[in-house]
Parts: sequence; structure tokens; C-alpha cells
Amino acid sequence: MADRNIRKRTIRSFVRRAGRMTTSQQRALDDLWPAFGIDYDESLLDFRALFDRRADVVLEIGFGNGETLVEQAAAAPETDFIGIEVHEPGVGHCMLRAQEAGISNLRLIMHDAIEVLRHQVPVGSLTRLNLYFPDPWPKKRHHKRRIVQPGFLDLIADRLKPGGKLNVATDWANYAEHIDEILAQSDRFTCVERREHDGNQPLDRPQTKFERRGLRKGHRIFDWSFLRLPADDL
Repeated sequence: MADRNIRKRTIRSFVRRAGRMTTSQQRALDDLWPAFGIDYDESLLDFRALFDRRADVVLEIGFGNGETLVEQAAAAPETDFIGIEVHEPGVGHCMLRAQEAGISNLRLIMHDAIEVLRHQVPVGSLTRLNLYFPDPWPKKRHHKRRIVQPGFLDLIADRLKPGGKLNVATDWANYAEHIDEILAQSDRFTCVERREHDGNQPLDRPQTKFERRGLRKGHRIFDWSFLRLPADDL
């Protein structure tokens, strides 16, 4: 008989892709992690203690190589930024750019974003959550792996402050339809702006590496800003 204590396999919204780690990226992981890294564990973070101040906190899921995340943190020194990414070379690259920029308002977590949100991010602690160009999982049989699902929206709605924002971007038209459908079903968010463009109208964000890749393929870009509704509006 199967062991009833074996946990049901979790559907992941990402694949850990093996990439070449440069010497400088590995050195960054070894030497800069104490300055920029947050180890994953199942205990809540204290953002005020982590950054040694009280400030708005913006969290980005899947920041890639981190160049646009560093750009955003450098442009808003009054705001604290948390980045989540599972790709080690990208994390190393991001820390190198953060060190070069001389910023202190950025911390990185190298772990599954869902588990980080569930166990480490306090309820009502985020001002904004950015989800830029997540894996589109274009094949229909893989749509269940897309991170934008009703359960994900409930999770981030709980972590956002009332009035907090969820900003999303994709270059896949089919995923854009999926996002429109899933968000329309949610009573936790309302869309305050939606843009469809050719890379020339990013919504309150820098242009990203994945966006440029999509544009080279002839893809259109879709941007949204959603407002987390207060409980009184539900």
C-alpha cells in the first residue's frame, strides 16, 4: 500500500534550467550573499529589521538576470526591494550589478516564489508585487503550470496591503488571454490599467531582457496594473 505520508507532488510554475555559471557570478554568490541574500526557511521575515528602516516593500518574482530590478531599486532609494529567482547565474549577475550600483535597498531570495510567499512574507506587508514575463507554458497541457492561477492571486492578495498593486507583463497573446480571464474571476483585484504595445509603452517599469527577446520574435507586449481591493470593497 502506498505510504499515506508521502506528500502530493507540487505543480511547479518553473523549471530549474542549467546555465553556465561564470567565475564572477560564482564569486558573487560566495562573497556577496551575506550582503544581498536571504536564506529560505519557514519563518516570517521582518522587513524593518532586514533593511534597518521602515519603508514600502516591492517584491519581484522571477527577475532573470536582475538588471531591471537593480535599475528600479537604484531609481527608488526610498523603497525596499525583494527579488525572488531560482536561476543561480541570474542571482549572481544581479548581485554584481547591485554592488556596482552601490545600492543597499535590495535583497534576493533563491527559492520557489510560492513557498517564499506562503512562509516568509508577512500578511499585508507588500506595497507592490511585480511579475514580469513569467514562463508562458504555451502548450495547452502545461497551462496548469502557469503561475497566474486563482490560488496564486489569493496568496498575493493576502500579502499585499489594501490598495497595493500587482503589475504583470507578458509577450504571449495566449497567456494574456489567460491572465485576463483569471483576474476577471477574482474579487480581490480590479484592473486599473491595461496596455498592449510594441515595446514602446511599458507600464511603470524598465524594458526587460525577456521583453526584448519577445519583440525580436514579433510578439506584442501586454502590461497590466491591478489594485488589491480593501476588504470593505469585497
